[in-house]
Amino acid sequence: MKTKICLSKRANVTLVMLFTVLSFVLYFIPTGYEKRNVNKSVRCKGEVIEIDNSELMQLGMLKKGSQTVTLRLLDGPYQGEILQGLNQLLGRLDRDKIFVKGDIAFVVLSLDEENRILFVNPQEHYRLGYELLLLGVFITLLIIFGGWTGAKAILSFVFAVMTLWKVLVPILLAGLNPILYSVGIVFLLSAAIIFLVAGLTRMGLVAFLGACLGTTTSCVLAQIFTNLIHIHGAILPFSETLLYSGFGHLDLASIYVSAVFIAASGAVMDIAIDVSASMKEVVDKKPDIGFSEAAKSGLFVGRAVVGTMTTTLLFAYSGGYVTMLMAFMAQGIPITNILNLVYVSAEVVKVLVGSFGLVMVAPFTAILGAYVFTRNKGKTVLTEEDQIVIKEGGSSPVEALF
Repeated sequence: MKTKICLSKRANVTLVMLFTVLSFVLYFIPTGYEKRNVNKSVRCKGEVIEIDNSELMQLGMLKKGSQTVTLRLLDGPYQGEILQGLNQLLGRLDRDKIFVKGDIAFVVLSLDEENRILFVNPQEHYRLGYELLLLGVFITLLIIFGGWTGAKAILSFVFAVMTLWKVLVPILLAGLNPILYSVGIVFLLSAAIIFLVAGLTRMGLVAFLGACLGTTTSCVLAQIFTNLIHIHGAILPFSETLLYSGFGHLDLASIYVSAVFIAASGAVMDIAIDVSASMKEVVDKKPDIGFSEAAKSGLFVGRAVVGTMTTTLLFAYSGGYVTMLMAFMAQGIPITNILNLVYVSAEVVKVLVGSFGLVMVAPFTAILGAYVFTRNKGKTVLTEEDQIVIKEGGSSPVEALF
């Protein structure tokens, strides 16, 4: 008599509950850096009701000086109060902001020991409301389109955000080995994302193992070529700020290596799940398929996906540096000079190393899938719910996956 062990619905619900709890726990766990800001302050929204630009100076395209901003506080313990603050302009377009009447500002109030307001800083335009609106629309559309799978995708997104912010960033700030811990966290997130979406199935297992091998390939290549091309890591945004803020112990080169394979890991997972899902479908439709034929089918799908995904990485990276490329071209700088600059070389390494990981994840996943999906056919029966069927007293459910 055969015992049917279903790893689909019950396992999926268990996984959803597990990662929901973990996400909540991570949200409330302190990073340990919250108290570094010793200033006693309150953050709130404020409506700009009046401005005074008399202290501003126009210097060509830039403005310098200070803008006096009168604000009505919209929330917080001082709601309703009308205060004046200074908006200091540094003559830098990427840092400066100009307020006009009717704007909503993000205001930081510095307080003394008796909670009296010492300084009013209209720090930025208030953007959280529209960001939350955009997030809400994204979640709604994902649930409408993806249903239960979309809801699990949202959970994996939330868990990934919490893990990166509450685990990875504090680890990097602590000066622990950036590459080792980043690889571990990418593996953890790959497992969470893939198994939440695909379930505890052989399809998910194949995709996870393929993604891990692709990420490892990117990691090794990033280390090798970072050293060969002499990329020091200080090209990362705000890296110098970190060094001068008491974090001179950081290994920026290793952090750069971590950034390379972390940035490519999402696309690596995408290809891995595409190849794995396609191979599962082939084996479902043709149960008598052999290892060699299944591997060929996986490689065929992998070639098609990789062909566009490598270009996707190029677009994703170059899109953020289009103004830099425009500046070089506008000055007539030869392409050899451009490619030899450390900033450009760093992006070239990101694109090529990330793409190399994408290219390799397809054959890795195809070979793993051919082995897993075609092995032990007598013990394993694939159904729509990807159930595992084993004989009484036979293999364990974990062993049956292989």
